[in-house]
Amino acid sequence: ITPADDEDTFKILVATDIHLGYMEKDPVRGNDTFVTFNEILDHARKNEVDFILLGGDLFHDNKPSRKTVHSCLESLRKYCMGDRPVQFEILSDQAVNFHYSKFPWVNYQDENLNISIPVFSIHGNHDDPTGADALCALDILSCAGLLNHFGRSTSVEKIDISPILLRKGRTKIALYGLGAIPDERLYRMFVNKQVTMLRPKEDEDSWFNLFVIHQNRSKHGATNYIPEQFLDDFINLVVWGHEHECKIAPFKNEQQRFYISQPGSSVVTSLSPGEAVKKHIGLLHVKGKKMKMEKIALETVRTFHIEDIVLADHPDLFNPDNPNVTQAIQAFCMEKVELMLDTAERERLGNPRQPEKPIIRLRVDYAGGFEPFSVHRFSQKYMHRVANPKDIIHFFRRREQKEKKEIDLNFEKLVSRPAEGTTLRVEDLVKQYFQTAEKKVQLSLLTERGMGEAVQEFVDKEEKDAIEELVKFQLEKTQKFLKERRTDAVEEKIDEEKKLFCSLSVHCLKNNLVRKKDCIYLFFY
Repeated sequence: ITPADDEDTFKILVATDIHLGYMEKDPVRGNDTFVTFNEILDHARKNEVDFILLGGDLFHDNKPSRKTVHSCLESLRKYCMGDRPVQFEILSDQAVNFHYSKFPWVNYQDENLNISIPVFSIHGNHDDPTGADALCALDILSCAGLLNHFGRSTSVEKIDISPILLRKGRTKIALYGLGAIPDERLYRMFVNKQVTMLRPKEDEDSWFNLFVIHQNRSKHGATNYIPEQFLDDFINLVVWGHEHECKIAPFKNEQQRFYISQPGSSVVTSLSPGEAVKKHIGLLHVKGKKMKMEKIALETVRTFHIEDIVLADHPDLFNPDNPNVTQAIQAFCMEKVELMLDTAERERLGNPRQPEKPIIRLRVDYAGGFEPFSVHRFSQKYMHRVANPKDIIHFFRRREQKEKKEIDLNFEKLVSRPAEGTTLRVEDLVKQYFQTAEKKVQLSLLTERGMGEAVQEFVDKEEKDAIEELVKFQLEKTQKFLKERRTDAVEEKIDEEKKLFCSLSVHCLKNNLVRKKDCIYLFFY
């Protein structure tokens, strides 16, 4: 289709993983996310889009600072409020689409607001609902009338995704959304046929079906991702959030016959090769059942360059037995960094809107008997030239290939992309502790999984009442269970019934069930 404006064409600005507030206290990079967010909204206004579609992680922290929330509100008010009329209508039941909101209707139809560009967003894993009231930062924006938070699911038994039905002229879009859910749980629910995408009752084949999701797309473990084949084949386009590498050009899944667009992040949050890919947002044109994705390069993103050095690949330059080899390695690294800085400068000169100091990462594989030099002293030379002087150099040793060959393992894949470091999850540590602890300190009322999730909420998301709420909740449920079972007030009998309750709880957790008959409810999934 042509991008020409007409009454039948939707124009949608698509972006994901903006991560507002990332490194906001850094004196150099602190404003990067806010500047780029303003650029994104400016593109939306200049292109006179019908609406903005965000794929999660608008905020980097679950509890963003006042500065971050204020900057976000300021930007949305500046770019998304105004007198320009909204050209599309909503046909679906908004009380269903926004049922968890105190104001269950789209913001541009609120008589007290003047919205020129509606923003629709799902939540990501960084800004997901937490706490006793299950609120997130997007709910604040929704309550303020500046954003439409959709795709939220609170049920753990079954997920029914009801679309927002939009119509502009003769073009109809069914907008589906699913906010971030722990990958293992969502994987299990897909396998158990507990996820259903509801379709319009009338003329279901006449709709352009657009689905926004925020999950792992690449495989991180047996069930720690969502395979593309899990999604329904009637979908026309999937906007996939969470993955930061920009692959915004729609890619066709030949099995399911739908297209996938992965916009990636608009800010560098990890010093990995995927983040070095040029950042883009998308201008999606939809007319009837046809679409076109126009790539828009972001001009305010700080340049990022990354390279790898394998010292063992240069035997003519480096000999581990040479007493001066460390100085030679350091000089070689300085030469590489200077070349990367030259490249970054040439790129920046082409666009004055880009920040002056680039992000530089040099990964050095020192396997083969070499020793790393002082990164701190090395970084001092670049304090005023790069945005990340403290972590320019990253030393690692690639995993050695074992002599014993395993049929199911491809060791070339294991060593081809060295890890930046092993990340341990809080809930895994809690589970490991209780599984190996002495019997007298084993959990009897709580599960390791539930306790692990509560500790993670406490540590990662600063939910200070998470553990207390879990203990109180489970204690009340146990007492209610014992009362309904009419358990005799005998210690042995109580212990026996308590073990039964815990075994049923574990069974429910493993099978994603809620057994109301026995008053067993899932908690901290």
